[in-house]
Amino acid sequence: MKSLIDHARSFSVRVAERPDEFRELAAGQSPEALFITCSDSRVIPSLITGARPGELFELRTAGNIVPRYDEERPSGEAATIEYALRVLGVRDIVVCGHSHCGAVGALVRGDDLSAVPAVRGWLDLGGGELPSEQGLAHCVQHHAAAQLDTLRGYPAVRERLADGQLSLHAWYYEVDTGAVSSHRPELGGAFRPL
Repeated sequence: MKSLIDHARSFSVRVAERPDEFRELAAGQSPEALFITCSDSRVIPSLITGARPGELFELRTAGNIVPRYDEERPSGEAATIEYALRVLGVRDIVVCGHSHCGAVGALVRGDDLSAVPAVRGWLDLGGGELPSEQGLAHCVQHHAAAQLDTLRGYPAVRERLADGQLSLHAWYYEVDTGAVSSHRPELGGAFRPL
């Protein structure tokens, strides 16, 4: 924790070296995309994409799960998606799964999650069977693409898709190599390098 505190203490010095950039950020945001990814500490959206502050609106959830839309039971995830589309006007949503994903791995292996019931309940929201016979990487890719189907159930997503003002993307990030591949529906749902 000490290194994080030390960095936070010195951050204002670095901000002071670029006052115009941070003054512009203080005036508002207009991110290019909503980036939905896993809470895993090894997955850093700005590192993967090269995004600067203000360019990505991020939603981090265990296993990059997008819960089904339920107007009667609002969630932080639904609020983030709605805000990104209706207020910020993002034109792209990326759901990014990753190699070595503990959440998807637990689902594939059928791990006993009785000691973490909230995690078990959350993972159950991921939806769909995972084709475990094809390996963890394939399962994570399949899982990321399945979240796009869930997103299509959100009113704001449906509206923006119908207007041609939104594109949905599923990515797969390999932690150990840095390679990123993208879901290609036109290729039968295969993932290919960006």
